[in-house]
Amino acid sequence: MRLTVLGCAGSFPGPESPCSAYLVEADGFRLLVDFGSGSLSSLQRYVGLHAPDAILLTHLHCDHILDAVTYVVVRRYAPEGPYPALPVYAPAGAPDRLSAAYGDDGTVDDVYQFYALQPGTFPIGPFTVTVDRVNHPVETYGVRLEHDGRSLCYSSDTAPCDALLRLAQNADVFLCEASYLDGVDNPPDLHLTGREAGEMATKAAVGRLLLTHLVAAWGSEAHTLESAAGAYSGPLEVVRAGASYDI
Repeated sequence: MRLTVLGCAGSFPGPESPCSAYLVEADGFRLLVDFGSGSLSSLQRYVGLHAPDAILLTHLHCDHILDAVTYVVVRRYAPEGPYPALPVYAPAGAPDRLSAAYGDDGTVDDVYQFYALQPGTFPIGPFTVTVDRVNHPVETYGVRLEHDGRSLCYSSDTAPCDALLRLAQNADVFLCEASYLDGVDNPPDLHLTGREAGEMATKAAVGRLLLTHLVAAWGSEAHTLESAAGAYSGPLEVVRAGASYDI
């Protein structure tokens, strides 16, 4: 598998990155996991406008879905004619949410073929996909992707929870959010700190920890890295838009 980070900013686009969007490739198949604000630009820059073969949206907060709205224009009004409906795996409310955001009083069912997520395991292209509900205020799914004996776990947005530990168990790569700073009075049941991400990685015995979803405007990358390294002794880094990783 190959992971390409298209966007990794938390909550809103940062000065150097769009919001969450991650392309995972195997056997020529490209799965786009989340499609946050600004990431359509990175999709064109790093892989190609029509690269995704399927999309998985982990939850319906704007910083994880809004460019799926903009992408309607790309597929519906392409000069070479409308593209076939693209499979989208997402919480059950996704069709109404994307249609409302597009705002033409119609649907986007001509552009996307929706499949409602629920906890469990299922195939998408060559991937074995396992999702489970994690600890976030709206219906949100952590994701585990497996292919050819390798595994990638993506936390999506979550506070600490047992479901994420199960998904991440022995994963080769753990792409984990670290939105909050340690030592601050953070809201409960919303996001992870660097230390909490490191603790989850250690408990799950992952091979590599990639931190994402930092909020540049009021965070500290150095603080987050230091906190995570204090709880996890394995390979560790903060991801960047455009970075790629072989798994």
